Amino acid sequence: QVQLVESGGGLVQPGGSLRLSCAASGFTFSIYWMYWVRQAPGKGLEWVSGINSNGESIAYADSVKGRFTISRDNAKNTLYLQMDSLKSEDTAVYFCAKAKTIVVVPTRYEYDYWGQGTQVTVFS
Repeated sequence: QVQLVESGGGLVQPGGSLRLSCAASGFTFSIYWMYWVRQAPGKGLEWVSGINSNGESIAYADSVKGRFTISRDNAKNTLYLQMDSLKSEDTAVYFCAKAKTIVVVPTRYEYDYWGQGTQVTVFS
């Protein structure tokens, strides 16, 4: 079965950095787009970033563009999110998610599995 296990969250001050990881198993990781999504307190899920199967196509939400970097290591079945210049509004539970289909239409980033999430708290 599909398993996605996030790690790397924590407490950080504004302007700080964190690197999230997501270990994937139970499916052929290397052929799927993968995403990061987040859920801030009292809000719904927000798509953050996506990366295609070979890492050559990447997209970011406007709210994180220029500050976050998504990457993947297909040999390790692992997805990453480097988060720099963190702001208080980045406080959320971060989830990695598997694309619903192998072929993805840009801007239609649908996903069918996600992990348990890792908490990121940015505080001053």
